[in-house]
Amino acid sequence: MKKKKSLSKTAVNSRLISRPIRRCFPIFMLPTFIAFCIGFIWPFIQGMYLSFCKFTLPQDAQFVGFSNYIRAFSDAGFRHSFVYTAVFAVVSIVLINVLSFFIAYLLTQNIKGSNIFRTVFFMPNLIGGIVLGYIWSMIFDGILGRYGTYLLAKTEYGFWGLVILMCWQQIGYMMIVYIAGLQSVSEDMIEAAKIDGASKIQTLFRVIIPNVMSSITICVFLTLTNSFKLFDQNLALTGGMPVAVQADGSMINTTEMLALNIYKTFYANSNSRGVAQSKAVLFFILVAILALAQLKFTRNKEVQA
Repeated sequence: MKKKKSLSKTAVNSRLISRPIRRCFPIFMLPTFIAFCIGFIWPFIQGMYLSFCKFTLPQDAQFVGFSNYIRAFSDAGFRHSFVYTAVFAVVSIVLINVLSFFIAYLLTQNIKGSNIFRTVFFMPNLIGGIVLGYIWSMIFDGILGRYGTYLLAKTEYGFWGLVILMCWQQIGYMMIVYIAGLQSVSEDMIEAAKIDGASKIQTLFRVIIPNVMSSITICVFLTLTNSFKLFDQNLALTGGMPVAVQADGSMINTTEMLALNIYKTFYANSNSRGVAQSKAVLFFILVAILALAQLKFTRNKEVQA
């Protein structure tokens, strides 16, 4: 009977505490909700509308229907940048996650000076993309200059230059996420695997990796979105160069990614701003679909506690 009374008192106290919280909830949420509507919801709705318009400024927008989307799909440069960005994303996602997980695994094996290594690997993430682009362009031109060439001479140089830059900047950040995941793996599970005769490789793939799938989900999501949204580094490192002439006589920038293509389209002339806006909407839909699909796929692989 005493136990029941204590439980009922706890329930009463929890109701007394939660009631004023529920009553004051709208007051605390209202400023944040208003800021969210002003800073995100309204610009997003306006951007969707402007993608169907011809405009120089939002105030003089004229509705033109789907013509902007038709022009976007007929743009050879946009189609090339879509494929180029997709290939770049696949390569960078694999390299960044494999290398960052490998480094994180090594740094959780009681290596001396591991904290110093963590700091060193994380530091490139603190440098801005524009600065990184210019630094690495000088590094690549200095190396390639010895062989009588330069970074923008070939599309392959620009592609792998962007991949190296992206890996160098992102690996340290993903490493921190993986270290947090590895440290959360129960030592009892690892000891049980050793007792059962599992090798280090078997323990890694059968015990550790399944238990850090939540960290893998986060890191793959971040690298996926960061790869598709890459802009600063692309602008500073290659600027989309070199230029290639297509069979139909049109010219495309062979190392131009989607974000840079949208930027250049918007500022090319005032008549192309509606086209750039339609490209931005398509870009958003693409990244949203890929990110949601990746989250669903990797979350299904997570070990449920």
